[in-house]
Amino acid sequence: MAKIGKKRAAANAKVDATKLYPLDEAMSLIKEVNTTKFDASVDLHIRLGVDPRKADQALRGTVSLPHGTGKTKTVMVFCTPDKEEEAKAAGADYVGLDELVAKVQGGWTDVDVVIAMPQVMAKVGRIGRVLGPRGLMPNPKTGTVTQDVAAAVADVKKGKISFRVDKYGIIHASVGRVSFSADKLADNANELLGTLLRMKPSSAKGIYMKSLTVASTMSPGVKVEPKSIK
Repeated sequence: MAKIGKKRAAANAKVDATKLYPLDEAMSLIKEVNTTKFDASVDLHIRLGVDPRKADQALRGTVSLPHGTGKTKTVMVFCTPDKEEEAKAAGADYVGLDELVAKVQGGWTDVDVVIAMPQVMAKVGRIGRVLGPRGLMPNPKTGTVTQDVAAAVADVKKGKISFRVDKYGIIHASVGRVSFSADKLADNANELLGTLLRMKPSSAKGIYMKSLTVASTMSPGVKVEPKSIK
């Protein structure tokens, strides 16, 4: 069994593993028990009462976090030449088509978000085998296949995130950094959780939000009381 360091042991001791904490309290605790020296990501792990094998329960979408993610995302845009300047002006890091497609075909995927215009999706589809497994394939449901690439880039840069339920019915999403105040982390979390509550499929039976845990990159997990969501 791996030995736990003193810092991690002290952090673990502060978290009651049997308790469901109100969201605000959980965010304060996460800041307190973070053991990293860097500005770690604060992540929510949400277990939903859905069956992802059913099309209407395979939830995916986007949400704009009111306080952003604390990380500047690198954005690549596949577009027609007439939209290139707009995309660059909005903050896109890589803009183009054929040359970028060739670069990705060679295995390069050093970006966080990929946005594409509908007209170029036939070409982008050729690199689906590279983008898909990395969760980078543009999709109309997440607003990353759009005519207005400039607006999509601006949204991502301001703090718009994508989420999708995995095959176990769990959504993992970053809601900020440990440098954020507990209030801002709770605001961001409430925005995501409220969106998920509004998306509840009518065919989902039983308890919808089964469990909710918040953790930073190297902290113990803190269980959250789902009823404390605003």
